[in-house]
Amino acid sequence: MKQIRDFKIVENRRIHRSYTLLRLTPTDGNPLPEIKPGQFVQVAVEGSRTTFLRRPISINLVDTEANEIWLLVRNAGDGTARLMELASGDVINLVLPLGTGFTIPENKHARVLLVGGGVGVAPLLEFGRVLKSNGVAPAFLLGARSEGDLLELDLFANIGDVYLSTDDGSVGDPGVVTLNRCLHQQWDNIFCCGPAPMMKAVAAKAREIGADCEVSLENMMACGIGACLCCVEKTVKGNVCVCTEGPVFNIKDLTW
Repeated sequence: MKQIRDFKIVENRRIHRSYTLLRLTPTDGNPLPEIKPGQFVQVAVEGSRTTFLRRPISINLVDTEANEIWLLVRNAGDGTARLMELASGDVINLVLPLGTGFTIPENKHARVLLVGGGVGVAPLLEFGRVLKSNGVAPAFLLGARSEGDLLELDLFANIGDVYLSTDDGSVGDPGVVTLNRCLHQQWDNIFCCGPAPMMKAVAAKAREIGADCEVSLENMMACGIGACLCCVEKTVKGNVCVCTEGPVFNIKDLTW
């Protein structure tokens, strides 16, 4: 069930020149709602003269013991820049949880690869954690421009094997993620989040090797509840709102 709640910032940690990690806990002290990996929140931005709409942000991690959620925020404009300036103790308002989540494979022995690029790695951390807790051993393929742009590597490594790709070849395999040698292996399930060209290329690779594949779309969103229609995506079943029918889709349902 969707909720509109105030959250206090426990920590705002700058982990990269363009990214900050927000750890949030409900101000009322009540437990978090049930959240599925791949769902997102809509964040109200206060104090901006140019940002009037909430900003959609993937849920990076859910810590039920600490009653916290983590948001990985990329500086993409005035709205997100304002969020990155917030301090511990500040309060922000969220609508959550929104959208659909990733599908957990029923086969615990399935070979599962989670592919992320840039800020698209954010929902894969929580998904990987949940997969592991459900007895599925995930591996990760993470891509970035250079070694310094790779995010949360230590956290991913605590969950499963990590393969890396960098555009400049500074670490891992050189080039885009679809050139990574790990894709020469056989995978049963591939899950992907990142820039659209990357996801389309991963989807094509998944079809080539016969892997089931889900992607998390990053269409522009305004309301998060299917009212504004600005995030519409064409699918084999017709046009749908990504914020309500997605953001996670099986590639069989997309017109890619």
